[in-house]
Amino acid sequence: KVYTRFPPEPNGYLHIGHAKAMNFSFNYAKIHGGHTYLRYDDTNPSSEKKEYFDSIRESVEWLGFHPWKVTHASDYFQQLYEYAVVLIKKGLAYVCHMKQEEILESRGGKDRRGKRYNSRWRDRPVAENLSEFQKMKDGEYKEGEAVLRLKMDIESGNPLMWDLVAYRVCYKKHVRTGDRWCIYPMYDFAHCLCDSIENITHSLCTSEFILAREAYFWICDAVGVYKPVQWEYSRLEITNTILSKRNIAKLISLGVVCDWDDPRLFTLPGLRRRGFPPEAINIFVQSLGVTKSNSTIDVCVLENIVRRVMGETCAKRMAVFDPVRVLLSGVGEDFSVVVGEGEERIVLGKEFFIEREDLRYLSSSEGGSVGLIGASVFIARAGEADGDETLLRAVVSEKKPRHFIQWLPCGEAVEARVNKYSRLFTVPAPGECSDVLQVVSKSSLEVLEGCYIDPRIRNVKAGDCFQFLRKGFFCVDTSTAPGRIVLNLTIGLKEKKKEG
Repeated sequence: KVYTRFPPEPNGYLHIGHAKAMNFSFNYAKIHGGHTYLRYDDTNPSSEKKEYFDSIRESVEWLGFHPWKVTHASDYFQQLYEYAVVLIKKGLAYVCHMKQEEILESRGGKDRRGKRYNSRWRDRPVAENLSEFQKMKDGEYKEGEAVLRLKMDIESGNPLMWDLVAYRVCYKKHVRTGDRWCIYPMYDFAHCLCDSIENITHSLCTSEFILAREAYFWICDAVGVYKPVQWEYSRLEITNTILSKRNIAKLISLGVVCDWDDPRLFTLPGLRRRGFPPEAINIFVQSLGVTKSNSTIDVCVLENIVRRVMGETCAKRMAVFDPVRVLLSGVGEDFSVVVGEGEERIVLGKEFFIEREDLRYLSSSEGGSVGLIGASVFIARAGEADGDETLLRAVVSEKKPRHFIQWLPCGEAVEARVNKYSRLFTVPAPGECSDVLQVVSKSSLEVLEGCYIDPRIRNVKAGDCFQFLRKGFFCVDTSTAPGRIVLNLTIGLKEKKKEG
């Protein structure tokens, strides 16, 4: 039976690259009648927070995946510790007191081209190593004073075989285990052994782990436990965005974006807040296939899938972002035209809003009249236009118009704020720039206040999505509250060829 796992580290929010990993792991197991674990690789309490655990679970479920079991590396801390003791007893691990800088130097320096040499503590007796490791566990060493290293091969051509660190001292409180432990396994040590403990059959990972495969197998063989198959595939690279946690954290700290769920980011919470449907994200990553060849995908591919999915699923409604009030003359006070039935019902009265930019269609050069969408009513100006008009006096016209425009009834239209998002960066490959701040777009967010939206959607909630005619696809933002609706532009109706 096939068992796979999706093993994120709870030190941040998932991004669209994780969506590819999720799809591969969950779907491969599903196709073969197997199961998939969601396993948190929570081996670094210095960078982990409960909010990251919660957000990861929400993102997995939002994309439609349901883990067979939810586990944590910390579930196996005792067993991992015992495995480390086994390696010490076999003479395959030793406690080393070299500082981090010294270890780097012994591995040939930063460029790895210098002379490599073994730690002077590499050949200490087994009994001494057991005693020293116990001291680490008992809290007798400060952070950085002692680590447990694996006795691998410093002369290997593979840097991940240069006596990896298996355990280090850390006094940060762990989200799940609290202060129970003061030594923690390193990712490379814990990852393969957790896979073995859970009987994972296929360890699926991105291509940067190809070099790690040798160490992965070495550790399992050295401990004497079952080792899964490791398959690598290319990671997702996409234009016009960055996925690096370091760069995103920099943008947040400088106020360029508001948080990890900023709708301009390609974190999964950010894409969700912007309104990208989970179905569109899954279709996108599945369309890429699974190969080992690295390539960069144009963000337009994803955006076009988003348009298609939202076009098939979103209700079409009207909205006016720069309103002009229209007063119809020559009709009775009880004038009304009912459009639609039931939940689709909307009523045109004597007063209604239209978009300011649509005033141009009322000029003589454009025919002088416009039709109101869905209402079978044509209107024309009553008198000459003034300068910056906020009120348009109009009359019902018999002249067949060239253009039809949207409208909203003044008494019922719902006021809203609209966040018009566009691409955050001005270049296709911002990650290749020495300073991403130099390529941040100054116009990636335009805030529109005093907009009006269709009264048929007054009872909206965060996450609801709509297509506003002639404007684009929009999503109700998480900041929406009673009496204040906030909408995010998810994507325009057409691709902007020259954007970013």
